[in-house]
Amino acid sequence: MTATKPKVLFVYYTYSQQTLRVVEVMTGVLRERGCEVRQAKIEFTDPRYAERFSRFPLLHPYLDIFGMAPAQLRHATGKIGIPDTVREGDYDLVCIASPTWWLNPCMPIRSFMESDLAGTVLAGKRFAAIVVCHRYWRNNLRTLKALASKKGGTYLDGIWFISAGGPINSMLALFSYLSKGVIKERYLGLRIPPANLQPSYVGQAQAFANTLAGRLGCDDKLGAN
Repeated sequence: MTATKPKVLFVYYTYSQQTLRVVEVMTGVLRERGCEVRQAKIEFTDPRYAERFSRFPLLHPYLDIFGMAPAQLRHATGKIGIPDTVREGDYDLVCIASPTWWLNPCMPIRSFMESDLAGTVLAGKRFAAIVVCHRYWRNNLRTLKALASKKGGTYLDGIWFISAGGPINSMLALFSYLSKGVIKERYLGLRIPPANLQPSYVGQAQAFANTLAGRLGCDDKLGAN
């Protein structure tokens, strides 16, 4: 008798690739534990904002970042592209992964979470919330949980990943990275921490993925079949 593999979907958005790094680590662990895993990157296609995110680094970092603040703080949504992968499976677990923009889930993820399709995918399903940020994660995680629950999902677990540094120098590191595209030790004459996730994110993501696999009832032997 062949055991059925649990099916897991990651829905995520990434610009600087930090969120993707977390998703990739978790995907690897879940597949090793015998899960069938698919990834779905949300595309930000809204004509009001998409151009600024079409290149890396940002062409006008201060204008581009602060220009997103009004829309983010009023919880606006925009046009997005959703991969067919989201529609094609009946998933046992849906993992929603979002970077933090102005204390909130990024607009592409919020737009997905408020779509009719999110209701179809999440209704009656378990979900996990994954937050990537430079400092403040609580509101993002709380919002993802609320939005997915509103669509009929059942909250299984959540986790957050942060960069090094305090509120000020981590923000300076972010501006430095998004304006230069490389990790710098100093910005505006000040010493700054590394802009990307702390190296500990790998072990943290692996541990969380193993916890999810256990709660799905995964058997390590399934991965070898």
